[in-house]
Amino acid sequence: MRKFISILLILFLLGVFLYQGAYLPKSPFSVEGKLFSIERGQNVFQIAENLGKEGLIKNRYFFDFYVLTQGAQRKLQAGEYELSPSMSIAEIAKKIILGDVVKEEITIIEGWNLKDIGFYFENKGMFQAEELYDERAEVEGYFFPDTYQIRKGATLAEIINKAVDNFNKKLTSDLRGEIERQGKTIFEIVTMASLIEKEVKTKEDKELVSGILWKRLENNIPLQVDATITYITGKRTTKISKEETQIDSPYNTYKYLGLPIGPICNPGLESISAALYPKSSQYWYYLSVPEGETIFSKTLEEHNYAKAKYLRPR
Repeated sequence: MRKFISILLILFLLGVFLYQGAYLPKSPFSVEGKLFSIERGQNVFQIAENLGKEGLIKNRYFFDFYVLTQGAQRKLQAGEYELSPSMSIAEIAKKIILGDVVKEEITIIEGWNLKDIGFYFENKGMFQAEELYDERAEVEGYFFPDTYQIRKGATLAEIINKAVDNFNKKLTSDLRGEIERQGKTIFEIVTMASLIEKEVKTKEDKELVSGILWKRLENNIPLQVDATITYITGKRTTKISKEETQIDSPYNTYKYLGLPIGPICNPGLESISAALYPKSSQYWYYLSVPEGETIFSKTLEEHNYAKAKYLRPR
């Protein structure tokens, strides 16, 4: 009987010892926070050793024991974590198992092209702008403008996949069904939306411009969208020269009939909707004035008059 009680006491004390090791933090009142990195391929023992070296846990073996008894040794995720000695081993392990890494926020603006996004990433110290250029043919138009929470140290491929996945979610089954019903393709709608996004700002103007551009396409009239020229030249201006309209490029909607070879920016949902639901009108021409207003014209004569009136040198 005495032996049995001794065994129970030993087991009880062992349980208390292990509980304290796993659930009581090293420094309960610490306000210190540390960034702790886990590299891909590191195992539980290496992680535990590094946690101990950083002074985040009392004993590496408690971490090993806790993770192994939870059967989570293969669930520990690489990344950068914000940890503190005031956290228990159980809390630290849970954070690493869930992959609750340090995140940073990025915001992609409607109408940005991949070159704009590349420079944005470069200015944030994330990547070189050129790294995104190779993706231009495949990703332009589908890097959905939005605010994203990404893990610190995320790869460019991860960010691109996140943005494209977002595009696929935003393009709902209803929108996809309407595209199919109209006999168009997602590529055509996104390309048209990218033109609309760069040309005008308001929802009403976008719908009217959409109607004009689709009408021109149907009547084999060149789209003559200035934004396709600035996409080619890379200039940040709304003014283009007559010489630039003769640039030999499949993006040049002055020189070639039809839509350009691909999107010229990454449009928002409003522009995608305008491309899909154009507004019919008697207009054939439009002009965006420096103040932001859009002037619509029914005839070429009206359009030329508007250009002379609103775009004359001041």
